[in-house]
Amino acid sequence: MAKNRIGRQTIACAAPPVVIGWGNLAGLKEQQGPLGEQFDETDIDPYFGEETWEQAEIYMQRRALHHALHRAGRRVEELDCMLAGDLLNQCISSSFAARGSDVPFLGIYTACATMSQGLGLAALLLDGGYADCAAAVTSSHFCSAERQYRMPLPYGGQRAPTAQWTATAAGAVILAAAGQGPRITQVTFGKIVDWGITDQTNMGAAMAPAAYDSLSAYFRDTETKPTDFDLIVTGDLGHLGGKILREFLEKDGLGTSNCTDCGMLLFDKEAQDVHAGGSGAGCSAAVLTAELLPKLAAGEYKKILFCATGALLSPISAQQKESIPGVCHVICLEGAEI
Repeated sequence: MAKNRIGRQTIACAAPPVVIGWGNLAGLKEQQGPLGEQFDETDIDPYFGEETWEQAEIYMQRRALHHALHRAGRRVEELDCMLAGDLLNQCISSSFAARGSDVPFLGIYTACATMSQGLGLAALLLDGGYADCAAAVTSSHFCSAERQYRMPLPYGGQRAPTAQWTATAAGAVILAAAGQGPRITQVTFGKIVDWGITDQTNMGAAMAPAAYDSLSAYFRDTETKPTDFDLIVTGDLGHLGGKILREFLEKDGLGTSNCTDCGMLLFDKEAQDVHAGGSGAGCSAAVLTAELLPKLAAGEYKKILFCATGALLSPISAQQKESIPGVCHVICLEGAEI
């Protein structure tokens, strides 16, 4: 049996990697939300000075990484590897953003779960002694995602009440084998879970079973319960998916008072027209880097679970009437050791 495994799915880091830097960038709608003043950079221009939505997303990733490296006091050439992904076909935002950086690149994809996957894989590379410094980066853009997955914006299609708003945001995290800052102590990689949801406008319901499955596995493997943590943050189930997850956990006799979701935190449901909340790979990345990591570093949180979720559909699978598989990866983050 692998020496660092706990139970079936969870890995305990023998030498927990340290988060030494983080950075983000967000759009106007995100700036107008509850976390608006906490972002490193925002812009009222959805193109961010570029010519296309896709080029804007490339710019977003580069700027998020810039802010993360600056906060870490590192140069890009000090990175041993970069793990990055996004929502676009062939992850073009990530690979084009990394172009010219001269850093070994690992493109990854689990839709809105990409940040937790990147953090988990980067943590294991560092814990295993295969790298000293690594970056996890991801992004999403409302306009590019709408064009790829739904309808071109000029079409003006009406959004269903269960629909979520894809965040225009990017986040980057720098991990090091040693240093001061929050630590990644455990990782639970999730399984593909599919309960037969076919409604593309109800991603929360499609992903909630995966979040429940991964959290149940983590609690079982580590012999912990929700009350052992200051906060449990999923992303991006939104208001509907978050409610479903809490109902699942409560049926198991588990408390959910400290459970929330990145899709609920990024936007103001009443003041902003986002229906069921936020979504997109950049949503959880932005909340992690603007809200969660700063509070961990400041000692406001001691121990949290960051559980980004992904709906693994494509336009082709939807056209072929396939259901929507979900996945969720759980990252245990603990505050800096005193």
